[in-house]
Amino acid sequence: MSTTTQTQTATKFGITTDIAVPRGPTQSTLTFFAPPTDGSKPWNLAGDNVDNPPPGVAQRNYELFTHEVTIQDIRGRESSFDFNVNGFGTISGVKSEEKEFNDDAHIEKVYYPEVERLLLDNAAGAQRVFIFDHTIRRSDPNAKRAPVNRAHIDQTTKSAEARVQLHMKDEAEELLKGRVRLINVWRPLNGPVVASPLAYADSRSVPDEDIVGVEHRYPDRTGETAGVKYTEQGQWYYWSGMTNEERILLQCYDSKDGARTPHSAFVDSRTQKDWPGRESIEVRALVFG
Repeated sequence: MSTTTQTQTATKFGITTDIAVPRGPTQSTLTFFAPPTDGSKPWNLAGDNVDNPPPGVAQRNYELFTHEVTIQDIRGRESSFDFNVNGFGTISGVKSEEKEFNDDAHIEKVYYPEVERLLLDNAAGAQRVFIFDHTIRRSDPNAKRAPVNRAHIDQTTKSAEARVQLHMKDEAEELLKGRVRLINVWRPLNGPVVASPLAYADSRSVPDEDIVGVEHRYPDRTGETAGVKYTEQGQWYYWSGMTNEERILLQCYDSKDGARTPHSAFVDSRTQKDWPGRESIEVRALVFG
């Protein structure tokens, strides 16, 4: 594979350094879903159940397996991808007033309106946006949430519609008659990303039969995400050296066109040990219209 580099400035522990960021296609081993051997509904523990599982209950009832895939770089051809077609798309040159990302209340006050505006301006037909949560991930052993090295989709049709019912209350039934999308807006916090980059598959390249609903069993409720089986048809991509002013839009659900985006963090063999670990935030929103 042909790899080039481009020097960018990165920060680790408050110290800036120049890094020759790898560009071009790469190969990595991704983790995929394998159904329970007994044919039962797949499930895993979630939330507080992960750290404090009920006595005698396993963490999950399905298997995971790994497979090497080629991951193509979209850098330099970003305009070739449309999140309504491919399930993912890019936005560049985005400024933000939120700088620290250490206070959830401040993130909701300052960053959420920026994401709402971004979606209204870039999701064709969008008339209304409701942001329901965010997750910050840091490549740190002490971090609450780390990058997820497992191919998955944040929501299924069932859980996306349940989100509408949960958050939109009396308006839900009427809103569900129109177009509903669930979009994950993803960005780094310490770009350029040079470790644990995010990979995503072209939605059209992963057949419906290779996407399986998995129950997320919390102490007080049951949600659902989607596990992704390996398929030779899968076409995987990443955006090399993503900066803090770049955004990936991952379409997790679309009631109109059905685009849904498998994604996963991955280990890039070109990453050097002294390079900073990835920090990122993903904001999930319901988009109506």
